[in-house]
Amino acid sequence: MADRESRLEEVSRLSQMLIDIVEEAKADFTRIAAGFDLPVHLARAVLALNRPAPMRELAEQLTCDRSYITNLADQLEERGLVSRVPGEDRRVKLLQLTRSGRSLRDRLSAAVAEDALVLRRLTAADRKTLAPLLEKLLTDEPR
Repeated sequence: MADRESRLEEVSRLSQMLIDIVEEAKADFTRIAAGFDLPVHLARAVLALNRPAPMRELAEQLTCDRSYITNLADQLEERGLVSRVPGEDRRVKLLQLTRSGRSLRDRLSAAVAEDALVLRRLTAADRKTLAPLLEKLLTDEPR
């Protein structure tokens, strides 16, 4: 019984640390995005658009419903950050960053990279150790 309790305690402690780290990273991103007068959902979309992409692909990248992407695209378009262009299949519209959108993406990504929690608090050696552990947690493979 003591072994079960100690395992539960360990799982709880590790899980809480992961949650705290994610919350701090989210708060950092929110603060950085606000510095560019962007809500988080628009900042994430701008960073995700490295090339012209169908709206369904952006929905998958952002893990949100496709119907939400139309509204998001409208907001980005109103700000002059994206345009909708025809794809190879003319029925599919692609979202493409405008010159202003590309400039914003570059500045935003630089700010995120400069102020990222993992870069502020971990050395290169720490990050090299952490990456495979996180990858292991993200796979479905049993130990």
